[in-house]
Order: sequence, then structure tokens, then C-alpha cells
Amino acid sequence: MRIMTTTATDPEVRAELVATVRRFITREVMPVASDLEHADTYPEDIVEQMKALGLFGIAIPEAYGGLGLDLLTYTEVVEELAYGWMSLSGVVNTHTIAAHLIVHHGTEEQKRRWLPRMATGELRGCLSLSEADAGSDTRNLTCRAARDGDEFVVTGTKMWVTNGERAGIVALAVRTDEGISCLIVEKDPGPRFGGIAVSRNIGKLGYKGIETVEMTYDGHRVPADALLGDAGRGLGYILGALEVGRINIAARAVGVARAAFDAALAYAQERRTMGKPIAEHQAIQMKIADMATKLEAARLLTRNAAERKQAGERADVEAGMAKLFASEAAFEIATDAMRIHGGVGYTTELPVERYYRDAPLMIIGEGTNEIQRLVIARGLLARASGKAAG
Repeated sequence: MRIMTTTATDPEVRAELVATVRRFITREVMPVASDLEHADTYPEDIVEQMKALGLFGIAIPEAYGGLGLDLLTYTEVVEELAYGWMSLSGVVNTHTIAAHLIVHHGTEEQKRRWLPRMATGELRGCLSLSEADAGSDTRNLTCRAARDGDEFVVTGTKMWVTNGERAGIVALAVRTDEGISCLIVEKDPGPRFGGIAVSRNIGKLGYKGIETVEMTYDGHRVPADALLGDAGRGLGYILGALEVGRINIAARAVGVARAAFDAALAYAQERRTMGKPIAEHQAIQMKIADMATKLEAARLLTRNAAERKQAGERADVEAGMAKLFASEAAFEIATDAMRIHGGVGYTTELPVERYYRDAPLMIIGEGTNEIQRLVIARGLLARASGKAAG
């Protein structure tokens, strides 16, 4: 069944869309997630069902075959995906960021070339910004695209590319004569596109079942019409799109935190010690109260950031706050869930240990929380200076 939408901002429509995804997660994902995750197996069948639901076109306008959902609906869908298995939200995240870049900075020809196939999931997208020495320091990029007639010749190595192996196009940050630019690189097997290699797959503590790879470009030729927007302005485009990515990370964190909290709450009512459920012990009740409060605060911060971004307002501070708080809360809630479960929480028999391993990804991904604090502080200071000047 494909999700249908006529007015994605209508609360009733949004609720039905989210309920559809929740039923899908309950029926198709939760029974198999732990086995797939422990085996580090890519969920081919689940991804095909996500395509059928239209989730790869979730933020692509209806004019190009997508669902055209608002950002708030998107965050609620991401929360549901992460509740079932956090890796599924990663399958759509960098794809959605690449689509966001094309929607907001692409030419009409570029939109019609790529977006309809991205909306169906036939063409998967990913984002490639980081390098070994340019993660948080994005201005230190060395991957270069040299102009050669009506083509760019790309040379360099990129790190931490989620979906890099399976994606058909890459939103690639490169250094050109004008500065940092963004190219939409097609991974076509033809001779014109033969200089890309996935040089290694990077193992991870959690976030399994989805590839994170190193990619190398060895004199790879890209047509000049793959340039997104203006040369030299690519970093600004990507950083703007990463506000969506950070809201996605916050929503993922809320999903993982909710799953951990629900597991802890249920177990606390089942497990008995000293003649009564452990939920009746004050020490456990204190944990439950703190977990629930953090979860609700994380969800509200995420919602606020999504609403501001959707309204076209500057949301760097709000997205940073949501990502910072929600990711730290998810790790704390997952840790407390494990402690409430005791010894069984440390085993692979229950998904609690998966939540504990998945949560740190949100602390690091889309800009570390140390960087988020700088983004938040600088944004607040800039706003204060602007008000003072006004």
C-alpha cells in the first residue's frame, strides 16, 4: 500500500500517515529487526516495502512524484522508523538530504532528471561531505573537481558515506576554483562514469545493516551540468540541508529513546523483587520519571525545530538544540533502560542492548555534539548582535 496525501499539514492526515507507518513497523520490522541487526544484514525486503509505501519520496514535491509531506510529518515518520530499527531511518536520511538539495538548488532540468526516480526509490541518493581530515572542519576539504571543457574531473577520497554503496547518485562536496561546490554525481556503470570505487566498508559499534563506506574518485569525469547551483556556494547549500539532517537525527533519537523507555516501563511492571514489581520501588520510579521527562522534552525540541524550518525561518540554533538534547537524552534513556533490565538487558536476547549501541550514533552523526554547542552559541550571539544593531 502506498501512502496517499492531499494535505500533509492537516493534523488528521498526518496522524493517519504516521499510524500507517507504525502498523508497518509493528507488523514487518519489529519481528525481524534484532536478527537482521545482529547479522549486520541489509534489509532488502523491508526497503522494498518502504519504497512501496512511498517513503523515499516523503519530502519530494508531488509535482515530481513524491508525497510532498511537510517537515513535521517527516520527523514523526522518522521517529516511527527509528522506534522499530534505527538503521531504517538512515536508509532514507541521506537520500532525503540529497533530494532536499536538488529541490531547493537544482535547475528545473535537474529536478525532472532525478527527483521522479528518487521519489520511487528507483534512484537512491546519498550525501558525501566528510573526509579523513575534514569532518567537523568542513572547510578543509581536499577532494577536488577540476574543470575540463564541459566536464569536471574529480579526484579524492571521502569518508563515512552512509548508503554510499547502494546509492545511485551522490551529493558530493568538492573543491573547485571558485571554492567548495556541490556536484550531483551519478554512479552509472558506463565508461563515462568509471572512476568511482567503494574502497572499504567501515565496521561500526551499532547502526548495523546499513553500509557506511569510504569512497575514492580517481579522475572521475562528471558532466558540467551536474553542478548544483552556483560554483563555490556548495558548502552553504549543504550546511543548510544539514539542518534537515540534524532534525532527522533528533527524530531518530526520540524514536530510540521511546523504544528504550517503553521496554523499561513494561519490564518494570513484570519483573518482581522483594514480593512486588520493581516499578513499585522508589529507585525505579525516579528513573522512570526522569526518562519520561527527557523523552517529552526531546520530542518538543524536535517538533519546534521542524516547524521553524518548515516555515522558512532560520533554524540552525533550533536544529542544533534538538539534535544535541535528543541525542544525549537517547543515550541516557537507553542506559537507564539497560539498568532497569539488569542482567537480561546486557544480553542479546532483548533489543535493549541494541538501543544502547545505536544511541551514540546520534551523538556523533550530522556534526558532533561538541560542534553543536558551538553552532548554538554562535547562532545565539549572532542573533543577539543583530537585535542590538537593529
